[in-house]
Amino acid sequence: MISLTSSIGRVRLVGIIEGISFLLLLGVAMPLKYAFNMPEAVRVVGMIHGVLFVAFSLVLLLAWIGGALNFRWTLIAFLATLLPFGPFLIDRRLAALEKSAD
Repeated sequence: MISLTSSIGRVRLVGIIEGISFLLLLGVAMPLKYAFNMPEAVRVVGMIHGVLFVAFSLVLLLAWIGGALNFRWTLIAFLATLLPFGPFLIDRRLAALEKSAD
């Protein structure tokens, strides 16, 4: 269970939602745009993904400033969001960090 009371929990939650939006952008909206000539799908999903990416960057920055994450893990988490499935790959390690911080 992801806890919203901890900084790392918020990073995990927003990261998972942002990761889902990235996969929807790549796996649903882009094919709709290019295979079915529906560019509005990319506009809508792309905007949502962009807002979630900024939100993730902000909660990640706050976790780093607050001392919940060190620079190394902040950088790893940020780089993971640039890859499809990246947030899902680091979630287990972030969960362990969150548990050890409690």
